[in-house]
Amino acid sequence: MSANRTVSEEPRLVVNRPERSRLRRTLALTLPVPVVGLVLLLATGHLLMPLDRVVTIEAKMASKRDFFEDPEVQRILMEHGFRVHITNMGSRDIANQDVQGYDVVFPSGQPAADLITNKRAKAGNPVLTYRPFVSPIVLGTYRAYAETLKDAGVAEPQRNGGVGGRPLYYTLNMAKFLTLTADGRRWKNIGIKNHGVENGNKILAQTSNICQANSGGTYLGLVAFVRHGNDAPNGTREAEDLAREIKPLLVEQGLPASEMAETYLSPNGKSISPIAVFYEHQYLAHQIRHQKAKGGPDTDRVLLYPDTRFVTEPQLVALTKDGERLGRLVTRNHELQARAVELGFRPRDATADGMSDQLAKFLTDRRIQAPVTSADDTKAVLPSLTVLERMIQIVGDCPEPQKDPK
Repeated sequence: MSANRTVSEEPRLVVNRPERSRLRRTLALTLPVPVVGLVLLLATGHLLMPLDRVVTIEAKMASKRDFFEDPEVQRILMEHGFRVHITNMGSRDIANQDVQGYDVVFPSGQPAADLITNKRAKAGNPVLTYRPFVSPIVLGTYRAYAETLKDAGVAEPQRNGGVGGRPLYYTLNMAKFLTLTADGRRWKNIGIKNHGVENGNKILAQTSNICQANSGGTYLGLVAFVRHGNDAPNGTREAEDLAREIKPLLVEQGLPASEMAETYLSPNGKSISPIAVFYEHQYLAHQIRHQKAKGGPDTDRVLLYPDTRFVTEPQLVALTKDGERLGRLVTRNHELQARAVELGFRPRDATADGMSDQLAKFLTDRRIQAPVTSADDTKAVLPSLTVLERMIQIVGDCPEPQKDPK
């Protein structure tokens, strides 16, 4: 897994602005076939070090690979001497597998990151984590379903922030929504036909595989918190009983292995899963692309924000010195933070503990409605790590964690 490493500090040659513009039009941003001593000239007008000075970072990542797979992010990283090679897997698989030979791991939420850092701390290894951005758990749906929930008194449209148009975001009363699921109510029972849709399926949100994905495990924790009277279960026996009680609320329609955002954004998403659990940035990135390509937002696809909210804080865990350098770069570099906004993420302010408001401004400037989180919303607290792991095993009937291929 290891790669040849060299120091990435490089001499720079600044190219004047006319020449830079010409280069932007003519140069491709993908790497050519490596040649010894070849010097890369990027469209920024900077000379980069020879290819043998570019460090290849070996990384395990879940959904936040969206950021590192972006061509513009790759260009900026290459300018700073990094190429990132990604092994894609679910957050929980990342946490339960060996990380030997990797520079960084980037699970999508805190529970998986805590599993990794706890193991490293017990083994006496250094623990360094970086939090470049955050992305709330959301429920993606379609307008007919959101309006049906509104008619039933379960969802309420958010204000449009002065942008105008039909609302893209709704606040979901989680307690009422889960009661509909627990009572076995079906879409046809609450008037989906009034919005031109025939659907006799049960009302529930579908997650990615709870045994693999952080979004599934986090949604499980959110459901447990709400069904437990807005309180996280702590005792193991209590948590096991609660897990068995809420299991039908999550697995009635099975647990697909694929990420639900991909299903939701596909042409057949509405017929496969009317409500899907995933991350806010995945929806916002879609709307940003749609606005750019079509001149307006996708008004059929909308988001439900649980009134009992939980903001996931993905942690990039550095395992080597090169991993630490990458972590510092993605957290502090202004170009990378700006690009994160363009990909729908909420960057963290490196000097504060709150979320940046850059994303809301970026969306509003492009005439895309920005979501609003009410200060009155209850903030969900996940169970302790060992309790949550036990609940995941019960709800998902999880097999033994995968082992790294030999």
